Amino acid sequence: MPEFILRAGDRVAIVGPSGCGKSTLLGLLSLALRPRAVGRLEIGGQDVSPCWNGQHGAAALGRIRAAGMGFVPQMSALLPFLSVRANIALPLDVLGRTDRARVQDLAARLDILGQLDRMPVTLSVGQRQRAAIARAVVHRPRLVLADEPTAALHPDQAAGAMRLLFDQGGADSAVVMVTHDGARAAETGFSIVSAVPHVGGARIATAGAGQAA
Repeated sequence: MPEFILRAGDRVAIVGPSGCGKSTLLGLLSLALRPRAVGRLEIGGQDVSPCWNGQHGAAALGRIRAAGMGFVPQMSALLPFLSVRANIALPLDVLGRTDRARVQDLAARLDILGQLDRMPVTLSVGQRQRAAIARAVVHRPRLVLADEPTAALHPDQAAGAMRLLFDQGGADSAVVMVTHDGARAAETGFSIVSAVPHVGGARIATAGAGQAA
């Protein structure tokens, strides 16, 4: 990929067939995957590509992720030994912050308020996924990355969850979501980007804001 620019206020939904590299792109954007080759990778105007090398690079990348990113994996990946409330609040704890009202508000919007004191094992797949969405945005990160966040949700719940993710984009934050539900994403207001498979990797083609590719 010669260039990928994401600005504050962008709300992007990436669609495309399975296996074309959508999740890999999220892994690269989240700094969880190391690119085979990179010229320059800027976050907030700072080149972080040197962090891939050097003794303290991994720790630096970890700090960037913790402070400025939120990630919703395909499978919720909640910590089984923490309550739902503690799972959602985990990014705040890592940053030394407390915001009980924020946890409550997100749980209410995602219809899991009654599950906050339960353990993940007692929740349905959809409830766990909604808790993972809340966890990804609770600390108001500048970049929210979501990998098929609504795949396990009932259509009504999916609409609400996608709207919540869309709302996280703003004056100083952006959202990138991988989804197979391009129509719903376009309806919500996401700009649709198509990952088109080709020999040697996937090409990215923009379909425009609010247009399903």
